[in-house]
Amino acid sequence: MTGLLEDVRFAFQPLFNLYTGGVVAIEALARPASRSVYELLRDAARAGELLETDVALAASAVRAAAEHNNVVPLHVNVLAATVSKAAESIGPLLEALRETGRAPDTLWLEVGTPFSRLRRENLRNGLDLLRTSGFHVALDGVGDGDVPLALYTELAPEMIKLDRRVVAGLPTDAGKAALVQALAVIAEHNGAQLVAEGVETELQLAAVRRLGFGMAQGNLLAKAGRRPTVETTIAAALTKLPEGELTGPVRHRNGPRVTDFLHPATMLPVSATAEEVRSILAQQGVGGVVLVDENNRPLFTVDRMRFLLAVTGPYGHALHAKRDATRLADRPYVLPSDATALDLLDLLAKAERQRMNDEVVIVDAKDRCLGVVHSADVVRGIAELKVEQAASLNPLTRLPGSDALAREVDRRIAMREIFAVGWLDVDGFKQVNDSAGFAAGDDLIREIGRALADAAAVLPTVQVGHVGGDDFVFVSGLDDLVPLSSGQLDAQHAAGGLVISMSLATLVCSPGSVTDYREVSRQLAPLKKQAKALRGDSWVLGRPGSERMDVLRGGNTAPRVPPARHGAVTA
Repeated sequence: MTGLLEDVRFAFQPLFNLYTGGVVAIEALARPASRSVYELLRDAARAGELLETDVALAASAVRAAAEHNNVVPLHVNVLAATVSKAAESIGPLLEALRETGRAPDTLWLEVGTPFSRLRRENLRNGLDLLRTSGFHVALDGVGDGDVPLALYTELAPEMIKLDRRVVAGLPTDAGKAALVQALAVIAEHNGAQLVAEGVETELQLAAVRRLGFGMAQGNLLAKAGRRPTVETTIAAALTKLPEGELTGPVRHRNGPRVTDFLHPATMLPVSATAEEVRSILAQQGVGGVVLVDENNRPLFTVDRMRFLLAVTGPYGHALHAKRDATRLADRPYVLPSDATALDLLDLLAKAERQRMNDEVVIVDAKDRCLGVVHSADVVRGIAELKVEQAASLNPLTRLPGSDALAREVDRRIAMREIFAVGWLDVDGFKQVNDSAGFAAGDDLIREIGRALADAAAVLPTVQVGHVGGDDFVFVSGLDDLVPLSSGQLDAQHAAGGLVISMSLATLVCSPGSVTDYREVSRQLAPLKKQAKALRGDSWVLGRPGSERMDVLRGGNTAPRVPPARHGAVTA
């Protein structure tokens, strides 16, 4: 095995937080001099030394990173087969951690393919052992390997790294974008971070941002180098969506999580002296220090400005240098990793005035420090979110447009829900504008928009949008479909003395019946045409793959509601 590894060197590539622009981790990449990593592992497998070689590579990566005094979390690659036999194979990696003084909870294991031939139980047991030892777990190369779909939820990785071949297709391939949207739903369900690797162009980065990624790596952001680069930041322009792409990424219902804004924490043991803290704070880019116990649980935080003010001056250094830094520290502001950005702002709103800009420590389920968040990043992130949301609203009704509805439809498809999509518009709207004037037409559109928004506010499964002109679209669960639809068609509308009727087409979608929002839109078109052909307020209902159209209202047909429990339409 020694001969297999003797020509291996390591390069280091940073992972960036796309909200803050800063480095959050470094990945160690093996670089054999005369062959690829794949060829090295292939030769090891032929020699019957695959697992030993794989763990030796990970251990070597830890030692190589230690040569550069790297303080941010380190990512190393391991095979799924190695993880499935962690009890017997992980020893050399633990030894490397002991030698270098790196804590296991600062190491991320990026678990890679193949998975298909492994016993699921062995893989789960191996991951449980590694997590008990303190390691973090990421699934690597997702989207282009043999990762069974069930593993995304069964293994509950803390990070999902999208393969570079999928990232390369995102700007132009709608199928790959749909795949990512489904992964985003799974990641949010698990509380996992979604990372794009291999970002090479600004178009790819724009697609990644639009789809809601909070982290990325690739040559566009920073190339892999012989020394870990932790001080660099992404140009501000690259952390923003370009004009025309402000469609808004997939967001959490209560806003972005605090982990979207995470910075690596600078940690020292709680026994550190003031002089040790001062030497750390003298380094560029360090805003504060977290003093932790032996398990990396935060006990105190040291704010840079308050600390330096205390130790500078003719007597400050002499008074404090050799004494415990805790004398100049504060009890930390702490939030769990599943907290939202709004939770953080609420916490700081109740803080002492002089501490409102302090770093907030984010901890995992075992109260170990994961990193810190700066309030300025959160304020900027929420402000940008509001701008993105405002840019996607129809200026007349302030309802979301097609992009928001498309994301909602695709989310429900990915979650395999039964739902309905409705397309509602005004009959003869041009006549309203021509006879009563465009101001009266605008008033009518606002009135309908308010009615839809009011209905959505009390119907929990409904999301409504204004897609342009007199066209409104909604997405609804089946229990809310009839109350919503009947309520809109029963309402009396008029403009300039004209009595207004409306046409509604609805498509009831069961799991697997449609693939995306575009297909839903296409299948709604003939239903809409049929509804417009009927007299008065009309409602036509259909299902994907069926030519049958149920006329529930309009023409010579009396209003008819299909029988269902609690007023629901059955699929």
